[in-house]
Parts: sequence; C-alpha cells; structure tokens
Amino acid sequence: MEYLKRHIDNELLEWKRLPERMPLLVRGARQTGKTSSIRNFGKSFKYYVELDLNDHPEMHELFDKGLSPQEICRQISFSMNVPVVPGETLLFIDEIQSCPAAINRLRYFYEQYPELHFIAAGSLLEFALTDLPSFGVGRIRSIFVYPFSFEEFLIACNESLLVEAYRTASPSKPLMAVIHGKLVNRLQTFLLTGGMPKVVSEYVRTNDLLKCQQVLNDLVVSYQDDFKKYNKRVPTNRINEVFNAVARQGQGKFVYSAINSELSIAQVKQSLELLVKAGLVYPIIHTSANGIPLGAEVNERYQRMVLLDTGILQRVLNLDLRDLFLSTDLKVINRGALAEIFIATELIKSISCYERAQLFCWHREKKDSQAEVDFVIQSGTEILPIEVKSGTSGSMQSMRIFMQSKSSRIGIRTSLENFSRYENIEVYPLYAISNLIKRNQ
Repeated sequence: MEYLKRHIDNELLEWKRLPERMPLLVRGARQTGKTSSIRNFGKSFKYYVELDLNDHPEMHELFDKGLSPQEICRQISFSMNVPVVPGETLLFIDEIQSCPAAINRLRYFYEQYPELHFIAAGSLLEFALTDLPSFGVGRIRSIFVYPFSFEEFLIACNESLLVEAYRTASPSKPLMAVIHGKLVNRLQTFLLTGGMPKVVSEYVRTNDLLKCQQVLNDLVVSYQDDFKKYNKRVPTNRINEVFNAVARQGQGKFVYSAINSELSIAQVKQSLELLVKAGLVYPIIHTSANGIPLGAEVNERYQRMVLLDTGILQRVLNLDLRDLFLSTDLKVINRGALAEIFIATELIKSISCYERAQLFCWHREKKDSQAEVDFVIQSGTEILPIEVKSGTSGSMQSMRIFMQSKSSRIGIRTSLENFSRYENIEVYPLYAISNLIKRNQ
C-alpha cells in the first residue's frame, strides 16, 4: 500500500537532524498512522530496526536487568541481525506499553546514548503512562498523532493547490466562488470519509465511498473489541454504551443521566475517562475565558464530548449516505453534529504536535438568557470565540453576548460561507478553520 504523506513526516526529519536528541515517544489513538509514519521515516536511514514487544516477549528481560542503553542495543542488534549504529540506524520499539520497564529505561537513552535515533510507540500507551507519572520528564519528547486533517486529505488527493488557495485567503481577501464551491464539495466528502489513514488510503485508491464505509465499519468493530483491554474492572458493554452515547448526544452539554438510568454518574465518568485516555473521545471544557491560559478557569461540570473522527461518527450513528452526500444543505449533512466535530478535530490537529491538545467552550446560564459559544481559542495574545453554523445563516446572539462581556476585539463565525466579515465578526469557511491556528505558528 502506497504511503500517504503526513505533516508528522517533516517533524521527524527535523528531529533526525538534531545533533543530540531525546528519545521520541509517538502517542495517539490506535489506527491513526503512528507505525506507518515511523516505518516510512525509517527509509531515510541506512539501517532500520523494528522491535514489537508484543510479538517478542522474550526481549522484555533486556529492560529488567539494568543494562546500559549501549548493551541493550547490542543485544537487539544480535537478535534482529541488523546493525545498531548511532547516526545510521533508527531503532523503533513498538507496543512498548507491554513492558513498563522499557518505558522506564527510555530516560537513560537520552542521558547515556543521545546520539542514537530511538523512537517508541504503543497502541494503548496512555494506560501504561498513567501508572508512570514521572517516567521521563525532560528526558523524553512526546509527539501526538491524530487522523488525517482536511489539509492532509487534500494533499493525499493531489489537491495541494486548493490548500494553497485557502491558506492565502482571509476575510478581507475571499476566494473566487468557483474555488470556494470546490472546497465545500471536498469538505463534504471528507466529512463522510473522515481522516482515519486506512479510510483515506481506500478513498485515494478507489474513489469509492461505499468501500470506505466498509473500512469504517471494520475500524468501529476494532475499537469496540479493544474496550475489554482498557480496564478489566469496567464491563465492556458499559464502555460501549458510553461510546455510543457520545456519538448520539452530539451538541451541547454532555448529559450523564441521558445514557442509561441503571448507570450511576460515577460509572459513566469512569467509562468516559477510559475513552478519553484511549484517544477516542475529546472533551470540550467550559472556560470563563477571562484571560490566558484558558485552562486556568475551567468548570469541568460543564463539558461537551466528541468522537475523534467524523467518519467514525457517521458509522456509529449509521447515517444515510444518500442524504449526506447528495444534499447541498449542510443542515442535512450536519446530522449528528458533523460540522461541530469537524471543527473540534481540526483545531486539535492544528495545534503543535508536541503539545497535548485541549479544547474549550463558553457557557452562560442565566434565567431567560442562556448563551453558549461553541469554541474558545487562544490566537497569539487574543482570546477568540468561535461559533459553528451548519448552513450559511444563523443568529450570532451568543457570540455578541460573549464579546460584550469579555470586551473582545473580534469574533469568529465558521460556516459554509466564503471568507467575509460582519462588522467585528470575521467569517471563516468550515474547511479553513485551521487558518486561525496556523497563522500564529
């Protein structure tokens, strides 16, 4: 299968060029392309060694004995019959979560063997790291991998010029109508396929949405099969029930009591925490938004929950593809809050891959005067409110309430409209929401 370029490729090459480097820990949900990106990166080295600790449990003892990093590499070289030469070899240890001792040994590679290019990853790594809270602070660099962004999808489809078009556009310099229309069409496809690498690869290879749906079905089943690995004390059916509830609830505050009257709030929270840890669910937390950082004033009692991918969402909800694909009205396409989830995931993918992404919203609850802003982000030194409109119209009352109470200079509306401006509210098309993050990087 042909490798499709990812933004992480450039980050890996930059890391490679460093004269001395920390071991790299590649993190993210299963099936987001971590291993394939590392294998592709391995082609830039003279030698490439991949050791899967799930497949080779006999190698665990190497990390239990207190051996030096050099001796560990020497033994791996003998076992795999590939030279481990600093500067010429990429050593990749996969499924490292199956050997906590190996995670603990990572720090010593930075302290004693910084000239070696060493990467580790794991499918359920976050669960292992919970039990190792200080496994390598300042000695290990984490990089987070997510499904394909819309930009990566366009590049995979040989549409790089469309990326350049919206990257150079702005509310004061909108796109030609024909270009905007083409991007809306591509967005419509992406909302249905999502960004899971196997699905994007299938679409690029066949251009067949029905085949993509089958791949998505397989991925959903695979994720559900994983639930039993999260925590043996939490029943699999409970996690699955909460996973489906996240998909169903879509917009607004996540309501614990709406899932199943037989489940306690504590049981729901426990399942949600596991799904967030696995990278399948992203929380959007209320912030007072009185200053930076936004995370300094949060209220975790008000949270929204979204799935990691629009393609996964529409398969879990079993949405009708004919309505979704043939309609030109995103109000139809937005069943299941696809537009909101697209914006949430695009914002996450646009943040530096070296940061753990966080999403924030704003909510005011007063008698006869409720207001909610879908997203609040930091842009430079400014705090920007973002409202998502599924079509090309809609009230912006909540946005104006926020802007007045926070003395905001501008607000952001994102919809199917072209770039434009309404007084102090700037309009960004849904497909270009990442421009807000990219312009400050």
